[in-house]
Amino acid sequence: MAHQELSWKSRDGLDMFAQVWEPAVVVPKAVVCLVHGLGEHSSRYAHVAEAFGKEGYILFTYDLRGHGRSGGPRGHISSIEDFMQDIDVMFEQARLRYPNLPLFLYGHSIGGVQVLHYGLLRKPNVKGVIATSSALHTSVELEKIKVIMAKVLGALLPNTLIATGLDPKSISRDEKVVQAYINDPHVHDKISLGFGKTMIGVTKWTLEHAGEFSLPLLLLHGKADAIAFPTSSTEFASALKDKATLMLWDGAYHELHNEPEQMEVFKVMTLWMDARLRE
Repeated sequence: MAHQELSWKSRDGLDMFAQVWEPAVVVPKAVVCLVHGLGEHSSRYAHVAEAFGKEGYILFTYDLRGHGRSGGPRGHISSIEDFMQDIDVMFEQARLRYPNLPLFLYGHSIGGVQVLHYGLLRKPNVKGVIATSSALHTSVELEKIKVIMAKVLGALLPNTLIATGLDPKSISRDEKVVQAYINDPHVHDKISLGFGKTMIGVTKWTLEHAGEFSLPLLLLHGKADAIAFPTSSTEFASALKDKATLMLWDGAYHELHNEPEQMEVFKVMTLWMDARLRE
């Protein structure tokens, strides 16, 4: 595979770190534009890019603002429009680089929320949307004090940071993945009160409008996900009835792409994308 690190400016002037993995085929099938999860970064998806590349797909992604090697205060956004415009720019960059290839939008966890919200708001010209372990219902809902802090103080002290409380052992049953996550200098456990307040409103709105989602959609979730509850995906799919494809894995934790079943997960995604390209 060919790998390249890229950079661009966000609409509000932040330096955004990005990267692309291209398969070793003459004509790739499509470009998969990835939005990663909270507290992590895009380099954790190199093995996903390799799996996609073997099936002819380019993986195009960036570090979220306030994450990894991108600019911005750690774990903070001013509004959901920050994230929406960052996806706008990713699509602009992908289309500049690959003007003749179709696009897919793929998001994990908080990135899954972003791509669902983006699909509802922007209705982009993509072949389909994939959302894994979407964080529409999360363990934070059980931490009432944090929820109250975000709702009450999010507007007054939006930049104030608190710990996410995410348990690394809940991301995967693979101990090597957990230890790599713990030791990764580009991973952080910070979230601002403003970010929290924003996402509480965004997840509520996104679920309420799930039935209006008009793009081909693949929802994937582990049944043992203790970070983003499986109800996130089942509720969204239920609102769409037979208009979305839902896949659940017994015993699987939060990061399906880092679970023992990862090759099966990758196969489900690439076969689903192959089918969308034939439509």
